Amino acid sequence: MRLVIARCSVDYAGRLTAHLPSAPRLILVKADGSVSIHADDRAYKPLNWMSPPCTLKEGSGDDAAVWTVVNKAGEKLIITMEEVLHDSSHELGTDPGLIKDGVEAHLQELLADRIETLGEGYTLIRREYMTAIGPVDILCRDASGATVAVEIKRRGEIDGVEQLTRYLELLNRDPHLAPVRGVFAAQEIKPQAKVLATDRGMDCVVLDYDALRGIEDDKLRLF
Repeated sequence: MRLVIARCSVDYAGRLTAHLPSAPRLILVKADGSVSIHADDRAYKPLNWMSPPCTLKEGSGDDAAVWTVVNKAGEKLIITMEEVLHDSSHELGTDPGLIKDGVEAHLQELLADRIETLGEGYTLIRREYMTAIGPVDILCRDASGATVAVEIKRRGEIDGVEQLTRYLELLNRDPHLAPVRGVFAAQEIKPQAKVLATDRGMDCVVLDYDALRGIEDDKLRLF
């Protein structure tokens, strides 16, 4: 990961245009090719960003202070450097991924074992389906054979919807899986998260942990 702190202005040109006036900002360039520009507020959310796949070209000569980031759709993020205050690169290595708490991990196990909870005709592909940005909790198929990615949370909030959005964007690039739709599953889903998930075409499922644990296992029965 490359960390650059610089006084810069930023222009976005694509489906719309946007301009960030000159100010000190943090620029993150990640190994996956993504570039994001951050201010010293807004928590984790960047002011502007370009998701992979994209390419970063640093200018040369008279244009040395201009960075141009272009994605596959031809959209551009143009960063004009006025003063570089810090520039360093760090090798983070392979990320082990998010370790869920006991309840979330058990919910995943229970739901995978009782995948029909999501609907009649659902079949499990696998738990912890690995992607380049981390594992999808559950990958399955619905009654029509369409691929479904399930993100499981104990408490469903907006960041969980954003996480599922990133997984879906990546999974839908795989012609063997696409089209892939999302299911956001949690014991409790916040109203704002439900609105965002619905707007993005995801289904929301409220999981009853006690009910899942209390379902009798009828796979092996003597009487």
